[in-house]
Amino acid sequence: MKTIKIFAFVLLAGLVSAFTYKNMDAATGYKVGDIATDFSLKNIDNKKVSLKDFKDAKGYIVIFTCNHCPYAQAYEDRIIALDKKYKKQGYPVIAINPNNPEKQKDDSFDLMKVRAKEKAFTFPYLLDEGQKIYPQYGATKTPHVYILQKTSKGNQVKYIGAIDDNYGDEKAVKQKYVENAVDALLKNKEVAVKETKAIGCSIKA
Repeated sequence: MKTIKIFAFVLLAGLVSAFTYKNMDAATGYKVGDIATDFSLKNIDNKKVSLKDFKDAKGYIVIFTCNHCPYAQAYEDRIIALDKKYKKQGYPVIAINPNNPEKQKDDSFDLMKVRAKEKAFTFPYLLDEGQKIYPQYGATKTPHVYILQKTSKGNQVKYIGAIDDNYGDEKAVKQKYVENAVDALLKNKEVAVKETKAIGCSIKA
């Protein structure tokens, strides 16, 4: 009986700990409506890139992604399509690899260059060296999207979450969350779905 009580206590403590950790993790990043600070990260061409470099941008589609994750790979063509569609309308894709290469060797800077060339990325692919930027945003998965809109106060977060509702089958997608959000912003309308659950691999810090 004593053993059962001890087991129940340990189980309860674990559940409380997991719940608390989840809440703490969510509380540390940006929320919709927050102003996102700029960054300066190394691109695959070895040059530093900041949001302020995009003078004509109306906003940004910031996507935390990587090389190795099957979810990220499944979305690569869709990310390229998003950039091609919205960059000319003022919302370029800015991709950031948040993973620590020491923990995941397939996400090294050199292999980022290889992947970008293989897939013909049309957007910056930046390395979050030291893993300093993704915690500011609160990203937990690859891919994890943050849509920012330029305002008089700064780059305001307008959407957080997934690219769409079906990572496995693009033809079966019913809700294109990122496209819907950017389309609304371009029309000066409120984003209907402001937050969704990002589906992907955990960030390797």
